[in-house]
Amino acid sequence: MEALVTYEVRDRVAYLTLNRPEKRNALSFEFVSAIKENLSQATNDSNCKVVILKGSGEAFCSGADLASLQSLQTNTFEENLADSKHLAELFLMIYHFPKVVISMVHGAAFAGGCGLATICDFCFAESHAKFAYTEVKIGFIPAIVLVFLLRQVGERKARQILLSGEILEANQAKELGLINYVVESPILEETVHEFAVKLTKQTSSQSISATKTMLAKVPELSLEQAINYAAEMNAKTRASDDCKKGINAFLNKEKLSW
Repeated sequence: MEALVTYEVRDRVAYLTLNRPEKRNALSFEFVSAIKENLSQATNDSNCKVVILKGSGEAFCSGADLASLQSLQTNTFEENLADSKHLAELFLMIYHFPKVVISMVHGAAFAGGCGLATICDFCFAESHAKFAYTEVKIGFIPAIVLVFLLRQVGERKARQILLSGEILEANQAKELGLINYVVESPILEETVHEFAVKLTKQTSSQSISATKTMLAKVPELSLEQAINYAAEMNAKTRASDDCKKGINAFLNKEKLSW
């Protein structure tokens, strides 16, 4: 049996490939578990500095496996809650991931699959990719993804995207702030890999991790709390190995090697 997610490292970039093409990479309980396991591997892999999440087959990820979801309808509330939390943990894992995570989207990224693509730090999509939160069209709700979408694009745009269930072309998704870059299909993988390798060479791992921690925490704080927290992080980082290395290299006009 083939692995549900494959793991490969090239040039300090870990490729996590969703490998359920016959189901358009739909999210089942086991599939979510496999993604989590591979992300954990990337966290502990000293040869990995950036993670790229991509899909095999015709789609990036079509969202929840509806057959699995249907079978869960006979479960108790507690059982369904455990399943929902399992998916929520995956999104939180990516959101708080200490390394840069990039999604590379082709085909469809719908519902939970759209959330998976857009929760990454950067999202690159081929020009023909499509994005949508279609839950309201099947009597479901975009519950978990809504929490992150509000932070990403604000309430007005979130309402437009979630309440309409509209399928968005890649350029529309970019205009709404869902994704970062639209690239023509033939050069998508090359473009994303070059971008990832550039990050491995030009950025500090310690700085990336600390900045991502702050990005997640600051919105929860009052203005005064946020400023105090920022001052503490600023002072703490001055003593870090990477900061000392970076300032020393700058003053001595030496080329940095991260």
